[in-house]
Amino acid sequence: MEQIGHWIDGKRVAGTSGRSADVFNPATGEVQAQVALASKAEMDAAVASAAKAQKAWGATNPQRRARVMMALVGLINRDMDKLAEAISREHGKTFPDAKGDVQRGLEVIEFCIGAPHLLKGEFTDSAGPGIDMYSMRQPLGVVAGITPFNFPAMIPLWKMGPALAAGNAMILKPSERDPSCPMLLAELCQEAGLPDGVLQVINGDKEAVDAILDNDTVQAVGFVGSTPIAQYIYSRATANGKRAQCFGGAKNHMIIMPDADMDLAADALVGAGYGAAGERCMAISVAVPVGEETADRLIEKLVPRIEALKVGPYTAGNDVDFGPVVTAAAKANIERLVETGVAQGAELVVDGRDFKLQGYEDGFFVGAHLFDRVTPDMDIYRTEIFGPVLSTVRAASYEEALGLAMDHEYGNGTAIFTRDGDAARDFASRINIGMVGINVPIPVPLAYHTFGGWKKSGFGDLNQHGPDAFRFYTRTKTVTARWPSGIKDGGEFNFKAME
Repeated sequence: MEQIGHWIDGKRVAGTSGRSADVFNPATGEVQAQVALASKAEMDAAVASAAKAQKAWGATNPQRRARVMMALVGLINRDMDKLAEAISREHGKTFPDAKGDVQRGLEVIEFCIGAPHLLKGEFTDSAGPGIDMYSMRQPLGVVAGITPFNFPAMIPLWKMGPALAAGNAMILKPSERDPSCPMLLAELCQEAGLPDGVLQVINGDKEAVDAILDNDTVQAVGFVGSTPIAQYIYSRATANGKRAQCFGGAKNHMIIMPDADMDLAADALVGAGYGAAGERCMAISVAVPVGEETADRLIEKLVPRIEALKVGPYTAGNDVDFGPVVTAAAKANIERLVETGVAQGAELVVDGRDFKLQGYEDGFFVGAHLFDRVTPDMDIYRTEIFGPVLSTVRAASYEEALGLAMDHEYGNGTAIFTRDGDAARDFASRINIGMVGINVPIPVPLAYHTFGGWKKSGFGDLNQHGPDAFRFYTRTKTVTARWPSGIKDGGEFNFKAME
């Protein structure tokens, strides 16, 4: 059986802790590999080595660091299919979806080629008599990224790209559920010219995470995952004097106005709600039609689309709509929440509980579910299900629909479908959610903007990728310089008040 260790100082190494975790094939339920789980000693040694390597990398001029990013772009494009296959094999998502995972990470690396411009400081000539003042952005040193299972290429690239381009060393702790793609990305970074030790990929569980949070050398931590763990990491990291940006769960609402194109809205909901088996922090999990007639028309459009979805392994072809969820535990949790929804009185319009895939009975497949007449007090409304389950909450008015999204504890993404520009502008202005789509169901910003949620979906002052990433991974130093003038007549070194 394949043994997956760590990437330390430019090579794959076996773990020494004696602990490991199983890596499953979600389509079959079979164990296909074992991944090492690092001890605190292993993590501390990797951090110490990264700190040594960072000194020369941080002193490398930004343009040369950007050339490594440029080379990495070419290598990722070259190995796109290889990376995507590794994702599909361990995560279970379809092959086109896995390629999209890599592509959205690649776009951030493309943005990082422009790092020299983003790292420029500021300069004031003659701030005082013979005095110049300037600021510079300098790398933090060693930083860490703790990334989730659902995007094993995109989120590691979102973390490592800006951090490395800014001159830091990066400790990447990917999910132990699908560790192969991050290891492949580390090999590509080396091939692109990244010095050994500047990127360390350390596989592990909570012991490795706590070792990062308690290590004084690590200056900043970025995390994506569930809200309880985001809160834990943010609290412990900041208590230890580190910068932290931690992104948590979501319950993304899509409001459908009476004037919306109902076919467009239904297609958007199916793609956004069931793609990747719902294992996306930007998935639409709540549809909010405004008015009973709107709701009836929407349900009528949704049912045949959902019932026609093709569920299967990534090997079944590119026409598969979604694959299995990542683990048996995830499947059991989704099934439990579906039963809770039924018990609490929601109407299960499309019932996927009896879904079985012939030949893959032991896989972690979950059928598509559609609930109607869900109310805000139900568990399926309050909880992030992270599965192929869409809940419909009927609102009597636009204000009620807006209030539902605003009152929910999560604030990652949201959308409104309408032909009314005034309603769209009002929604975008008033909603207390970080990413907003207008006739766009999954409003993930492009790489040159920033990604981040509000409320309990995000903890920290700065977002991921875009200009915020370079602010997060650098600190500003301001220099006030005065050179003596009139030396031939005798210099004066008093700091005179400005006249």
